[in-house]
Amino acid sequence: MSRALPPFEELVELDAEAVRSWCARALDALGREREEIDAINVYPVADGDTGTNLYLTAEAAHQAVEAVFAASAPDTAETVRAMAHGALLGARGNSGTILSQLLRGMAGVLAQGGDGDHLARALAEAASAARKAVAHPVEGTILTVASAAAAACGAGGGLVDVARKAHEGARSALTATPGQLDVLERAGVVDAGGRGLVTVLGALLETVTGQAPAEDGPAYEVIYLLEAEDAAVELLTSRLDALGESLVVVGGDGLWNVHVHVDDAGAAVEAGVEAGRPHRIRITHFAADADSSTRRAERAQRAVVAVVPGEGLAGLCAEAGATTVRTRPGEPPAGDELLDAIRRAHAREVVLLPNDTDLRQAAAAAAERARAEGIRVALIPTRAAVQGIAALAVHEPGRRFDEDVVAMTAAAGATRYAELAVAERQSFTSAGVCQAGDVLGLIEGDVAVIGKDLHQTARTVLDRMLSAGGELVTLVVADDAPPGLAPDLEAHVRRGYLAVDTTTYHAGTGAPPLLIGVE
Repeated sequence: MSRALPPFEELVELDAEAVRSWCARALDALGREREEIDAINVYPVADGDTGTNLYLTAEAAHQAVEAVFAASAPDTAETVRAMAHGALLGARGNSGTILSQLLRGMAGVLAQGGDGDHLARALAEAASAARKAVAHPVEGTILTVASAAAAACGAGGGLVDVARKAHEGARSALTATPGQLDVLERAGVVDAGGRGLVTVLGALLETVTGQAPAEDGPAYEVIYLLEAEDAAVELLTSRLDALGESLVVVGGDGLWNVHVHVDDAGAAVEAGVEAGRPHRIRITHFAADADSSTRRAERAQRAVVAVVPGEGLAGLCAEAGATTVRTRPGEPPAGDELLDAIRRAHAREVVLLPNDTDLRQAAAAAAERARAEGIRVALIPTRAAVQGIAALAVHEPGRRFDEDVVAMTAAAGATRYAELAVAERQSFTSAGVCQAGDVLGLIEGDVAVIGKDLHQTARTVLDRMLSAGGELVTLVVADDAPPGLAPDLEAHVRRGYLAVDTTTYHAGTGAPPLLIGVE
């Protein structure tokens, strides 16, 4: 992942080597905390990828810095500019884009000097630049945390003092975010983007002091399923809220999932016993879990669960070692089916590939229920089967769980997808009015082409997708597709796009006529 980090004594100035170290430490820290940040991602969209996007953005910044060090002996100005430029080019998602803008704002000031006064000014410039880049800034987000970090530094001071004040100010602002955004308060979480920024500033503090910042908070995470009546759960919620923090109680109809962070794990369980019948109790000691996380990841059994259309794709994924869930036309799998598949995988670590935007909520619910049973689940927000194939292609059970999930997420995110379908009735689409029997070419979920012939429509869709570039085309053809469709499209790619490779899979029955992926 990143290079080994030498111990650092307290610094008085950020030089090129210190900036390099900061990039590496931030990448390592986001890698460790990626899954936790993904899990609390509910704003602006609950798509569970904020931690991953921040990690990939930091990875791009780190690679850019390493590249300039490999080419020469850069000064501080060159290093901070490489960091910001790399983050800009590799920014992923809303959170990654804002992080790249924060780094860009800091780089302009740090290029002039790396002492505490310059760091304070750099943080102020970063917060201002990030707010200007957002059309409608919202409080309770990463923008709020960035502003608080800058404000905490005041007029400046020594480098260590400024870095510590920035980190403490960001942490304080982060704890207040649920009171600023209703969606965070309802979910019982802090802002995911702000949580990532605290991690990045913590890496900066570690760089200048040589010591990781101390983390306050409860010692234990307690999770259990609870059979109880509604009235008893109301009393339980009040009691647990007084005992700890990060309280989440969800469910209904007599069955509830309880999650809380506390110092007294026994009291949290006793409260559940008084309310009803708790079972599948899981207690995690945060410090012990952090110390052994690498060892557990290395020895844990891992599996992939993939949702796929057609028995052909199911067989392909099964050959690659995945547990599969088949979709049926007009009948997507329910959350219970996904949970059963996670259990059938018989693994301590599971990567879940829903491969459908409409399955996002059901997949998230299944993942949360599996986590309550002690299974470590990472949900990769794949929106199409071809993205799932791309993710599965880079899956390596032998590497650390976080690294594997990030690599799979990156492969899926780099795959644009399309689907060909036949219209069942007249309707209005984003490409115009279609008639029953028309061939619809959907790119990234939206109708982009309306045609009469599946071959010609597929070629048009391919041309549109490849106009933005690409190295590999994946074709997934159903059994009931017109004869010769795959060879026709393969020849079309060879004629028009000499540097592009093509791979074809057969989906069997029960799948759309054609799925297309472009990497």
